[in-house]
Amino acid sequence: MSRLRIYDDTKHEAPVAIHNSHADISAALGKVGVRFEQWAARQPIEPGATQDEVIEAYRGDIERLMSSEGYQSVDVISLKPDHPDRATLRQKFLSEHTHSEDEVRFFVAGAGQFTLHIDGRVYEVLCEQGDLIGVPDGTPHWFDMSESPYFVAIRLFTSKDGWVATFTGKDIADRFPRMTPHASAVAAVS
Repeated sequence: MSRLRIYDDTKHEAPVAIHNSHADISAALGKVGVRFEQWAARQPIEPGATQDEVIEAYRGDIERLMSSEGYQSVDVISLKPDHPDRATLRQKFLSEHTHSEDEVRFFVAGAGQFTLHIDGRVYEVLCEQGDLIGVPDGTPHWFDMSESPYFVAIRLFTSKDGWVATFTGKDIADRFPRMTPHASAVAAVS
């Protein structure tokens, strides 16, 4: 189940609000300029599917977003719990960073956790299959896929160079909860 936990950025022990319905998550994130949508998954796609297979399965939605928002390129990231570089890939995203363009992810399968640092609050967003999140450019955030990653995500970019991060050098990400392995990851290794 998708979830939003909101914290005061100086108190990681307990959230000040928790939202579990897509409507509530979308409304709360919308107030701080973050897009959150639920799309109906059209086809079952598992980690390991080729990029072309995933893009073709969601071509209509991808083209709609590309034309309405000006995105120039698209790719797919897919990880399973047995990926040999999972620890290195996880570490790459765990520190607070920003981008010079929106970070847009649609979760085709599995789950990932975006944590945003906005105006003295920390917004921890657990995204699952069917969730689309759009983090505005310049928004400090980090991403966790857990120690047992299991997801397929479509990424849309305004720059043809794709994902480029500028790290803030702050240790705030170390003070907030990490993502625990998702039920789909546990099932994948059982």
